[in-house]
Amino acid sequence: MTYVRLIEPLGLVYGNIAQVAIRQGDALPLCGGPVAFTFVRLITGYQTVGLMPVQKVPQEWALELERITCSVPSVGVPVGPQIMGILNITPDSFSDGGKLANIDQAVVKAHEMVRSGATVLDIGGESTRPGSASVTPEEEWERIGPVLIALKAELPNVAISVDTRNSYVMQQAVATGAHIINDVTALAYDKAALPLLAVQDCGVVLMHMRGTPQTMAQHAVYEDVSIDVVRELAQRIEVAVKGGIARHRIMVDPGFGFAKNFEQNKELLRHILLLVNLGCRVVFGVSRKRMIGNLTGETTPHLRDAGTQAASFPAMALGNPLLRVHDVKGMMQAVNVWREIYQN
Repeated sequence: MTYVRLIEPLGLVYGNIAQVAIRQGDALPLCGGPVAFTFVRLITGYQTVGLMPVQKVPQEWALELERITCSVPSVGVPVGPQIMGILNITPDSFSDGGKLANIDQAVVKAHEMVRSGATVLDIGGESTRPGSASVTPEEEWERIGPVLIALKAELPNVAISVDTRNSYVMQQAVATGAHIINDVTALAYDKAALPLLAVQDCGVVLMHMRGTPQTMAQHAVYEDVSIDVVRELAQRIEVAVKGGIARHRIMVDPGFGFAKNFEQNKELLRHILLLVNLGCRVVFGVSRKRMIGNLTGETTPHLRDAGTQAASFPAMALGNPLLRVHDVKGMMQAVNVWREIYQN
């Protein structure tokens, strides 16, 4: 599938108004609802070929229109916006490196996140911040393996995601009971990853990135970043499906901050609803990133949580987004407010 033609949903309506607008034919459900959209931008190549109400969309766009109105798979996680708590078991992550240096500290933090509302915990043992040093797969597993084992014992009903690009770690993690594999390279880094995951039943997150954490800044050149991200993710989805991973298992992450500069990150956020063209659940991660610091003037990463929450609101319409954050409690408050105001 080439994805030459894309639809950007516009004119969002919420709650009871959305349901009335859908019944009257003035709106269509976005990703199955509860948010609806009343206008669209039709894109062919990189050109806008139409800006119109949903009732005026030509019949030849029916397939693309159906793709953005259908519900996205939930991939073993409850429906609706969910919080994915970040557990970095690393000494050098940009926000919280070294804070969870042992199993007990990580487990205490995990319990705190779950009490605050996280339904998924994302464990990482290798920093992927710009310019970060790589570690061996064995060292990575030594960091996260004991934590994963402990969390499976103490929080058996919580979905566990493992953030790794190495097939060795993926194999160990799935065997230990991980529910999701989250790969920042969209299974492009380790050629053994795709055939390994093809015979599993876990969820798989494909993140958009070009190059590696060491080289990605060189690749931040786009014709249109939001359109290019959607199409390049579509290519990785196609590779994964052809390799044997069922499409309903796949989630996507637009990769804010990965091979994207500040202006490109802003543009991607402005047009984040283009991701609905992929028909996959979205993992949305802007937590404490440099772009939030640039937008707010806050230089200290752990003081960027309010900016993170504000930047996450556009993702709420994406159909079951997973909001990947460090501050679960604050994000949960923001999600609850959004649900009461815009969903109920």
